Amino acid sequence: MCASYGLGGGPLKLGLTFDLPPMHEPESRELLARWAREQAGTAKITGRHARNLNPMIREVQGERSLDLGWWWLHVGGAPAPFSAFNSRADALAQKWREPFQRRAILPANWYIEKGRSFSLPRGEMFGIAAIVTPVETATGQLLSYSMVTREAVGEASEVHHRMPLVLPRDFHDAWLDPGRAGNTELASTAVYSSEQISRAFEVIGDGLAKDSPTLF
Repeated sequence: MCASYGLGGGPLKLGLTFDLPPMHEPESRELLARWAREQAGTAKITGRHARNLNPMIREVQGERSLDLGWWWLHVGGAPAPFSAFNSRADALAQKWREPFQRRAILPANWYIEKGRSFSLPRGEMFGIAAIVTPVETATGQLLSYSMVTREAVGEASEVHHRMPLVLPRDFHDAWLDPGRAGNTELASTAVYSSEQISRAFEVIGDGLAKDSPTLF
């Protein structure tokens, strides 16, 4: 898969910023800077043998935590044998009920779909909804995730019928709250809250080759 999203760099050639808590904390800044150097600021779907883990923000014991996660949800301790790098918002409470109880936010400045690059005006950072499954390994816990998508609106709908579920910042607390059940109400509220910010995305130019596989 060539489709991707990322922090800084990429089609916008932005510098790395740290304005979503806890990205500004020293340990988080160091982790992000190392990831950006190694991955050129680009999040890619994790292969079965590759370990290109990507940044995610979670809430752990009442505090925000920045971790790296495998972009392909695991089932039974291994990458799912079916497509599990994305999950439709309208199917979360049915198809993805168990991982929907553990949620994260993926920080990004841009994403690419079908060879077109998208960002918010001025390239500001945004948070994409994700669901998470932890995996116990011989070396400790590994986090796997699936990006949540919604029906595309605005300029994004002219390129593809799906887009990332980008959450406004005033909904981040609700999405990350581990005490809030992942159910139909949360999914529908998340989509409703995302309407305005989703319509603000703009095509900023060509990203990858036009024949790149679709992200969603």
